[in-house]
Amino acid sequence: MELIADVLLAAGALGAGLYCLVLGRRLNRFNDLEKGVGGAVAVLSAQVDDLTKTLAAAQSTAATSANTLTDLTTRAEDMSRKLELQMASLHDLPEPAHVSNGATVGQSAGEPMFVRHRNTETHQ
Repeated sequence: MELIADVLLAAGALGAGLYCLVLGRRLNRFNDLEKGVGGAVAVLSAQVDDLTKTLAAAQSTAATSANTLTDLTTRAEDMSRKLELQMASLHDLPEPAHVSNGATVGQSAGEPMFVRHRNTETHQ
């Protein structure tokens, strides 16, 4: 009976050894960096690092663009206020006399718009 127990114990040990050998080979293939899940994890880790760097650069660019846009909007609002003020000041000017052919009423088209009058007493 001891012989049968020893044979069964040896067979069990050989079976467990064979099972461990097969399991070890499968685990090596599973963790292989080129073909297995280990390779996929390594590739995904590298992609995550690249995406993190890209995201940081995009956030920096977006912040810079937002600041620039804020400055430009502020300048545009200031210019709009100035233009509104200038337009309002134009409404305060008196209306010009009737204009025809570039000359106002009382001025013929042949007369110059500005005339220089000399003092006749000094040029005699």
